[in-house]
Amino acid sequence: MKKEEQFQQTLLRKTVVITGSSSGVGRAAAEAFALEGCNIVIVARGQKGIDEVVELCKGLGVEVLGISADTSVAADIERVAEETLSRFGRIDIWVNNAGVMASGKFEEIPMEIHEQVIKTNLFGYMHGAYNAIKIFKKQNEGILINNVSIGGYMPAPYSSVYSATKYGIKGMMDGLQGEISNYQNIHICNLYPQLQKSTGNLHSAKYSGFKMGIPPIASDPRDTAAKMVELAREPRKDLFPDFRSYAITSIYRLFPKLIINTASAGVRLMMKIKNGPEVAGNILEPSQDPLKIYGTPPLNTSKNIKVAIVIGILAGFALIGLKKGLVNKSN
Repeated sequence: MKKEEQFQQTLLRKTVVITGSSSGVGRAAAEAFALEGCNIVIVARGQKGIDEVVELCKGLGVEVLGISADTSVAADIERVAEETLSRFGRIDIWVNNAGVMASGKFEEIPMEIHEQVIKTNLFGYMHGAYNAIKIFKKQNEGILINNVSIGGYMPAPYSSVYSATKYGIKGMMDGLQGEISNYQNIHICNLYPQLQKSTGNLHSAKYSGFKMGIPPIASDPRDTAAKMVELAREPRKDLFPDFRSYAITSIYRLFPKLIINTASAGVRLMMKIKNGPEVAGNILEPSQDPLKIYGTPPLNTSKNIKVAIVIGILAGFALIGLKKGLVNKSN
């Protein structure tokens, strides 16, 4: 049996580092890999969330190490790698997951916030990859999983700097694919989920009146975490975790101007109607409560239905635009 096939056969006692694992998809990933019998390394800024997930993993009967670290700081992530090797002797899987988001009018979001979004998202994934790949080359095997999001393929309306980081992550990882192409048992896997029913939206920074609950079309973070486990078992370069993620990006690639303009118009209307307060979220400090997998949308059921109707109407207009575009292209 080839070494790669042996690696994929079981994840039992494989050592997995997961950044941003105190809440949301990262917390779900810690749970999912723990259920596979992996050694888990929890990486986050806030000690409270780390302690909770450490206890969760211990309750599932696995070895676990919690490390307080900021992915935007190179020395912190180097320390994560060193402490993990000291405890477990190797790193089999590294999951780049920690990320932050700031939404609002570009010029109304403080520059300090913009800069930290870049540091956490782009630099954070760079720091993770930098340490993981060095270790993987010494081991001659390992898997780097990047939770990129569909933002790697399309911009998020009124979240321009966030979008820049996601495009940057995809470009960096595409380049690194070539650099590790002569290592048969080292893999870089990119995951492109859409919006999640996680705490991510609750923790994000919001300006210019931006205020949004979790939309009805959002995906289950446990399903996304399951896809991370799938990539650990069967590595592949790119994976859309569900049909919605693939469909959204496919439509955008066909009609980018129509989609971003329609989505931006919807966000402008929402900001004007809701006029939410300015919130710095978890950009400059660790995420606060709720520290859990699922977020609670600040919308009741009837409002969710109304939101779904609005989304349906916007989608209808988009489809009309698609149809017209196809007709024009055929003429």
